Amino acid sequence: MATDTQTPDSPVEAHEDERNPLLSALVYWGAHAWMLGYTVVMLMAFSVQFLQGEYPCPLCMLQRYGMILSTLGAMWIIMQARRGELTTGRYAQGLGLGVLAAATGTSVSVRQILLHILPGDQGYGSKVLGMHLYTWADITFAIVIVYVAVALILTTKAVPVAPTKGSVGWKISTGVVWLFLLVVAANVVAIIFLEGFAWVLPDDPTSYNLIDQLTGK
Repeated sequence: MATDTQTPDSPVEAHEDERNPLLSALVYWGAHAWMLGYTVVMLMAFSVQFLQGEYPCPLCMLQRYGMILSTLGAMWIIMQARRGELTTGRYAQGLGLGVLAAATGTSVSVRQILLHILPGDQGYGSKVLGMHLYTWADITFAIVIVYVAVALILTTKAVPVAPTKGSVGWKISTGVVWLFLLVVAANVVAIIFLEGFAWVLPDDPTSYNLIDQLTGK
């Protein structure tokens, strides 16, 4: 006798009929806004690094890693949705990875803020729109944590649904993902040049270690 053997982990879940299509589309693009936002933030950090000649310190790089790891949560959600395999459980896993990385990142950015909190301390590096990059990093981590909290509240009504394959939305989604991956690759190259063959990055770097080591400086 045939029975319905659908499991809770299958892409079509018991409460799918209760989901709001508009909210499901919004949270799908919300994951892209998360990814694109951190991509832009890291590109801004690159502009300070290469155009203004300011080298990121170890805490700066740790905050970039936090951004990357947090965005991997958003990427997991996007890719699972594009494959049509995103369940509520997998959605929660992606959100969990994102908020865990954001919480770790905010602890690093707060530590750097506290290092320069005394009156008269000019802070590390140049300011962008009146605040240092590590202050902006802390704000972005807080935004991610709030976004994840709201997304978790809405999971019974909204689980990301990808647009039709080959549509304009699908192509935009692909472009955002590839842009993020390119920025991640650029960060890997940057840390190799900064750290060189050393185990750790200097506390206050003034040059690219790899170039210094290869040229014998």
